[in-house]
Amino acid sequence: MTARPLDRGTLVFLGLVAAAAIVVPALNLALPESSPLHVPTYLVSLFGKYVCFALLALSIDLIWGYCGILSLGHGAFFALGGYAMGMYLMRQIGGRGVYGNPLLPDFMVFLNWKELPLAWWGFSSFPYAMLMVLAVPGLLALVFGWFAFRSRVTGVYFSIITQAMTFALMLAFFRNDFGFGGNNGLTDFKDILGFNVQADGTRAALFAISCVALMLGYLVCRVLVASKFGMVLIAVRDAEARARFLGYRVESYKLATFVISACMAGVAGALYVPQVGIINPGEFSPANSIEAVIWVAVGGRGTLAGAVVGALLVNYAKTSFTSGPLAPYWLFLLGGLFVGVTLWLPRGIVGTVQHWRARRREVAPDASGPAEGAPDGAAQKPLAAE
Repeated sequence: MTARPLDRGTLVFLGLVAAAAIVVPALNLALPESSPLHVPTYLVSLFGKYVCFALLALSIDLIWGYCGILSLGHGAFFALGGYAMGMYLMRQIGGRGVYGNPLLPDFMVFLNWKELPLAWWGFSSFPYAMLMVLAVPGLLALVFGWFAFRSRVTGVYFSIITQAMTFALMLAFFRNDFGFGGNNGLTDFKDILGFNVQADGTRAALFAISCVALMLGYLVCRVLVASKFGMVLIAVRDAEARARFLGYRVESYKLATFVISACMAGVAGALYVPQVGIINPGEFSPANSIEAVIWVAVGGRGTLAGAVVGALLVNYAKTSFTSGPLAPYWLFLLGGLFVGVTLWLPRGIVGTVQHWRARRREVAPDASGPAEGAPDGAAQKPLAAE
């Protein structure tokens, strides 16, 4: 029996995110700066960045928590979505750049480029750019996943080649002759859909849109994992050989999930770029992908909400610790957090809470008491249905 997509936990999660999408912009725009409840614009952008990271973590939890595929290359999909958005924003600058060229971005003029590269064509159109936000990460995941899953690459070997993929992309984007800004990347954005990206109203709107994207991403993941498709994914995760023996096309399920996850990561990257104001090859760093996996592990793999909680908590801790005397030791703290969670909290925060609740329901008798001779776990619901 499949779980319901819109259970109480899902509705609570969506309600909290929707409330944040309304309250944070309202406290920023409606209240004066002198008010103690006023949310500064820099915090709106910071919270928006956290929400984008939460969407990235959600995409990793879908592929890792429910399909058992540990991808260490999701930072590449995130960065590709960000570059697609960055290219659109660069085309919107037009003649307002330093060199005043209405067609070529400033870095191309500086490098004596004479014409716009083919890869940049069409990015003056917002619908085309949004199509590329989904199509580029999705196509890369489709091609990469098709070869990997067809060859039955699994486990640590899949993790290694995804990490190699994102490292190769990072080296490629560092090259100036690729036409993506080289070391400096893309920056100095001015407008998005005609609105000033630095304006308070635009930043508040971007935060709200990021929250809506997180809600939609959560709904997509929840519908998938609560369906028969999701039950097959869990079967592939727990007993791939048995699922294959029963006649399921395991490679197809893996590939479909990998592509959906990559598209979600691309959307997260696209929303991230206008809020931070820059995209450069450093976003392809394998360390970023590993850090995103830690968010999911801390929050709780295979819980969806746990991925979001882990992303928010770890990034809040990162913001706090990297701005004080502990800044040089942040990576050690992050590594220690991962080791500690693995040893003492293997289900993550949300996963552990769900496990405790399930145990309490198992131990607590019904109002009428358990039937005599009933097996110990007869009344317990499957954890996946929570």
